[in-house]
Amino acid sequence: MSLLEVKNLKKIYTARLGAVKVQALSNVNFSVEEGEYVAIMGESGSGKTTLLNILASLDRASSGQVLLNGKDLSEIKQREICAFRREHLGFVFQDFNLLDSLSLKDNIYLPLVLAGEDHKKMEKKLKPLAEKLSITNILEKYPYEVSGGQKQRAAACRALITEPDIILADEPTGALDSKASGKLLKLFGEVNREGQTILMVTHSIQAASHAGRVLFIKDGCVFHQIYKGNQGNDEMYKMISDALTVLQTDAQRIERECGEEEDQ
Repeated sequence: MSLLEVKNLKKIYTARLGAVKVQALSNVNFSVEEGEYVAIMGESGSGKTTLLNILASLDRASSGQVLLNGKDLSEIKQREICAFRREHLGFVFQDFNLLDSLSLKDNIYLPLVLAGEDHKKMEKKLKPLAEKLSITNILEKYPYEVSGGQKQRAAACRALITEPDIILADEPTGALDSKASGKLLKLFGEVNREGQTILMVTHSIQAASHAGRVLFIKDGCVFHQIYKGNQGNDEMYKMISDALTVLQTDAQRIERECGEEEDQ
């Protein structure tokens, strides 16, 4: 059984008066195995953020299923959903989502505090993670006192400290410079090799090249995927770039053909 299974997923947004409907996702199907590192790529408006929100149980699908370890997310009661996220999901966001009123340490502790974790256990969990992420010496600082890269490493630490089944990362390098991005992607690679499952939404070819598999989404549909296999990051970068070029060329050709048919 796959760790994450997405079956026939659809999402339709309806305007308040019900007259206008927008289909954000259309019959999405894919699975993620335990220990995989998967990237999802797509242009703005392709549906990738909607998909991630549904996987994170922040939104509900119109139809279809999302199964995590065989459990259907749509069947989780609303009052239980927050606890479910804390216990099973780790989040890394583009804008960090750190509270400026709390130190980095307290931001990292927050999901454990909400879960009622003992303070000594929290300290024991934090120490090795902080060392791995090179943030031990800034834990007492506040988010506004550190760099973007340091904020994102703290956010990654907060995601990892709950020992989640899967990390969901939404454009994690989007607000970082190239150096900080490289450090974060190296970290993701390390924790993945240690067994952590990662699903990352990104528009960055550089970021996606670190994943073991890349899914391409367009107009609400997953329509192509490539595997890294034994290739390195540089080879994967070229494979992704070539795939995007071909897919874009095909899309332009279809648009031209459709336009010609309408003119006739």
